[in-house]
Amino acid sequence: MLMLGDPGLYQVSMELQPEDVQDVQEWAIGLDGIILQFRSRYGAGRAVAAPQMGIFKRLVCMHIDAPVVMINPILSEMSAEMFEIWDDCMCFPNLLVRVKRHRSCILQFRDLDWKEHTWHLKDDLSELLQHEVDHLNGILATQRAIDNCAFQWR
Repeated sequence: MLMLGDPGLYQVSMELQPEDVQDVQEWAIGLDGIILQFRSRYGAGRAVAAPQMGIFKRLVCMHIDAPVVMINPILSEMSAEMFEIWDDCMCFPNLLVRVKRHRSCILQFRDLDWKEHTWHLKDDLSELLQHEVDHLNGILATQRAIDNCAFQWR
C-alpha cells in the first residue's frame, strides 16, 4: 500500500486493454484481500483503486457484499447537488478529511468478461466511487479538503 506522501499516488493511471484481463484477475484478488485486511484492522474499507497498490492502471475493486471489479471506470452526469462528508482513505488510515462530493452520478465500467456496465449512483456509493476514480486520476481526498481546517485524526 502506498502511503500519503508517496509520489506514485499523484500519478494518472493508464487504461486497461482487453489483453490485460488475465493480469487484472490476479490484481483483483490481491486488491480484494487488501480491502478485507484493512476492514479487519480499521473497521472500514469498501473499495481500493489499483494505484494505491502501485499498479498504475484504471482498475477499482469494491467489496461491500461481494467483490466487484471495475475496469476503466468513467464518471459522468455529476449532480449539481453536493454534500459534505468526512472522507477516509487506506493511504492515510488515521486521517479524516472533510470534502464535498456530488450527490449522484453515473458510472460506466467493464467487468472481467469485458462486458460494459452502467450504474446510477447516489449518496454513499456516489461518494465512494468518486473517491476511487480520483485515485485513478492522481487526486487524493487531501487535495479536495473544503478548507485548511478540514482534517481530523481518527
